[in-house]
Amino acid sequence: MGTAPVLELDPLLDDRGTRIIVCCGAGGVGKTTTAAALGVRAAERGRRVVVLTIDPARRLAQSMGIDSLDNTPRKVEGIKGSDGGELHAMMLDMKRTFDEIVEAHADAGRARAILENPFYQSLSAGFAGTQEYMAMEKLGQLRARDEWDLIVVDTPPSRSALDFLDAPKRLGSFLDGKFIKLLMAPAKVGGRAGMKFLNVGMSMMTGTLGKLLGGQFLKDVQTFVAAMDTMFGGFRTRADATYKLLQAPGTAFLVVATPERDALREAAYFVERLAAERMPLAGLVLNRVHGSGAAGLSAERARAAAENLDEGRIVDQGDGKTGQRGSPATDPEPSRLATAAAPSAPVTPAVPAGSEAAPTAATDPAAQHADASEARDTHDEHDAHHTRDTHDDTADDAVDVRQLTAGLLYLHAERMRVLAREQHTRDRFTVRHPEVAVAEVAALPGDVHDLAGLRAIGDRLTGGRTPSA
Repeated sequence: MGTAPVLELDPLLDDRGTRIIVCCGAGGVGKTTTAAALGVRAAERGRRVVVLTIDPARRLAQSMGIDSLDNTPRKVEGIKGSDGGELHAMMLDMKRTFDEIVEAHADAGRARAILENPFYQSLSAGFAGTQEYMAMEKLGQLRARDEWDLIVVDTPPSRSALDFLDAPKRLGSFLDGKFIKLLMAPAKVGGRAGMKFLNVGMSMMTGTLGKLLGGQFLKDVQTFVAAMDTMFGGFRTRADATYKLLQAPGTAFLVVATPERDALREAAYFVERLAAERMPLAGLVLNRVHGSGAAGLSAERARAAAENLDEGRIVDQGDGKTGQRGSPATDPEPSRLATAAAPSAPVTPAVPAGSEAAPTAATDPAAQHADASEARDTHDEHDAHHTRDTHDDTADDAVDVRQLTAGLLYLHAERMRVLAREQHTRDRFTVRHPEVAVAEVAALPGDVHDLAGLRAIGDRLTGGRTPSA
């Protein structure tokens, strides 16, 4: 199976000709974390960086030590940069960006009329494709300011990773649509003729759209279109300019994916689309790749060993020769050992003639024999209990170790199956796109929540090298 070329990211970050890096891909593959980690690493290598994220979650702000992100770039403290390296971060506010465009390209009276228009408020808050288009607008604004020498973009989360590229065309189609043109016509005609045309047009729509959408809605749309008429051309012009900026040599696209079938399928579509649009692809970032320190032990062998342990084929064997060490044939009984070790019985002194003193335990040989027998029985019983307790504890320990070992072997077998599946998925992508360079990022044991975590991701992105390498 062919091996994909290695994606070298440090040279890309160090190249002053690289002005824009766009992280794109399916949702949930780590685009935001990748963009932030690249921003931190680039800043600590001397670049003046701004990271633009469209992720509504607050993870990026928290990991950078910022209370919150908004539509204004904010400086990130704690960057260990050299040669003036700095990092700023911001989160796209779709509606605020739209408002800023209106305020910048319309006089005060018209801007107020647009901002207060109900149709505009609905359009700026949630019209399909508006978020992607506003991301393009904000990118163009940041690039025009020339305050940063590197912009890292985290593309919007959407059902399709291609929405980011399609947004300008979709908005252009909306602005050029027949419905909008019909509503723009009265404003273009003007005067009484315009009002007459409007009345005719509105009366024509009353029987159809009016019943469906309501006359007030149509009036709001017509008022919005009349106010926005002079701005429509600007939307298309800026969208075209930003689109060309994405095709320029100073831009680099990074397709981000995980080693899963759906994510890599989406990545393949994106690679093909970028090629069709003649946009510069730097390579593929493969996130959350699993590994093992015992890759030499296959899943099959690990599972077989675990099953043997479960069924007692390895540790539950007979005692063999080891178990004969304490057998009666070779070792004296404990009672015999006790008897052999006991001192000889004392000689009973002679009783003087004529004495009628009764024999005592200290002087009666029969009593001494009975006491010795009782002592031996007590000692034997104690030894037997001790032997049984020790055997039970040892057996329990053996069972615990066996169960633990079997559990670890099962976990290893599952991990090796995951590794095999991921490798198979990567190989399919490589066969389809052998020219795409790949950087693999090992999975972290936990979430990234601070700059140290982002630095760790940056190290993994660049093959474990330190920023000073």
